[in-house]
Amino acid sequence: MVLKLIRNRAPSRQTHDGERVPLLTALLSLSWLQLAQLFSGWLAQTCDSIDMYNVSLPVNVVRLKTEFHQDAGIVMMMVISLNYLFRIFGGVLFGIWSDRFGRKWPLVAILLFCSLLQLATAYTQTIEEFLILRSLSGFAMGGVWGIAVSNGLENLPVETRGLASGILGQGYAVGYLISTILSTYLVTDNRHTWRILFWTGSGMIALAAIVRAAIPESRAFLCANARREAQRRRTGQEPKAIIHEAGLVLKTNWKSCLLYVGIITQVNTALHGSQDLYPDYLFKTKGFTTRQATIAAMVGSCGAIVGGVTAGSLSQIMGRRLTMILFLLFGAAFIPPWMLPSTFARHCIGVFWVQFGVQGVTGVVPIWLAELSPPGFCALFPGVIVQIGNILGSGSVEIETILAGAKSLEKTTIVNGGTTVVPVYGTAMCIIFGLVTFFAIQVLLIASENHGSYFEVQNTAFEEGNFNGHALPQTCLEEEKKSPRLAVNHLDVDIGDRLW
Repeated sequence: MVLKLIRNRAPSRQTHDGERVPLLTALLSLSWLQLAQLFSGWLAQTCDSIDMYNVSLPVNVVRLKTEFHQDAGIVMMMVISLNYLFRIFGGVLFGIWSDRFGRKWPLVAILLFCSLLQLATAYTQTIEEFLILRSLSGFAMGGVWGIAVSNGLENLPVETRGLASGILGQGYAVGYLISTILSTYLVTDNRHTWRILFWTGSGMIALAAIVRAAIPESRAFLCANARREAQRRRTGQEPKAIIHEAGLVLKTNWKSCLLYVGIITQVNTALHGSQDLYPDYLFKTKGFTTRQATIAAMVGSCGAIVGGVTAGSLSQIMGRRLTMILFLLFGAAFIPPWMLPSTFARHCIGVFWVQFGVQGVTGVVPIWLAELSPPGFCALFPGVIVQIGNILGSGSVEIETILAGAKSLEKTTIVNGGTTVVPVYGTAMCIIFGLVTFFAIQVLLIASENHGSYFEVQNTAFEEGNFNGHALPQTCLEEEKKSPRLAVNHLDVDIGDRLW
């Protein structure tokens, strides 16, 4: 029964004319341009993560509360929540812009705008100024995920997309690692304290914008744009507004969207619930030093990076959902060595493998959502789904904090010869992690996937209007199906001089 269920979760891959290229052969065939586009997407994801964790890391929250005299922390929670909320609006606006006008310049504009906001944030003097700038930063960064993923994946051979998805998905883990290192070793002895984080972040985000500006536009998008121009000349008709088409897609697919949002919410809850409070758990409950707690967090990030790349690669063989389910179970299996050991080294082993499993799932999410995206909305659809899931899953830390302080879970320990009550973060994290893992697996079992889809040959958003929200007629795609890697453009529109 179990083997049958596993086989049913691993769908056969789509192929063209029965062709399957080995992964190593496909990797060796990649051009520098394809690698550069993947790198630019990963770098943008990393900068997005740095922007978020420069504020949301517990150690930085404490610094900001002290700076702005917000002892209760309510305003700081509002800062983080508004940043997540405005990411949804940014995901919608910039996703539509990218699906209509290209991948390159929308991403460059977003990164430059966010770099300026980071710089301005470093000079804020009041909590009101900080709140406004962080909300605007959330709006700008809301468009990064969808654009970076679509740009990084749509130009690669299908056989390499699982691995590429793992690399893109772990931009967040790398950003968390960088932000942790900066917050611990750069800020502590610097007279500028938390402000140096935003100066550094501004420079890194500007660098990401420069890198993306130096790389040509997405070849997949240019081919689709050429089809649009050729079709407009043939018919003399302009396409309908993309916002109208996006409304039609939402009306048709709203049930699926809710299901995907639910899955991403559970994944993000497991991610934040197992990561954000773990240093506090080691420091306050287990009695380790702050330095040891920080090192453990960095070890967990290393496990996340390895797990994401591994899961993304395996998903190309086993399917997207089955890989996510197995990695969730793998992470849950390491809860005992994650929580129970008395030595620091064993805790590091536990946190490495827990994050290997939990954040391995995030290495599959980019390609899973990209393959499920409605034709023409490869930036808008995944970007908005992820941003909604982010805000719904971001409350896990607050829930764990409340659980850890519950009277029924109080723990008394001896400190300096006296007794004191400490929050039981470990119990709270185990409860949230266990529940979320259980429900995520249940939902993944009934979800769908489009494993191995050649989504780059689908029509783009500006072509949707001419066919009332449906894909182009099959005859319009025959030649591109013969060349799924977009090696040539079959229309009578020369795009070679427009690659740069």
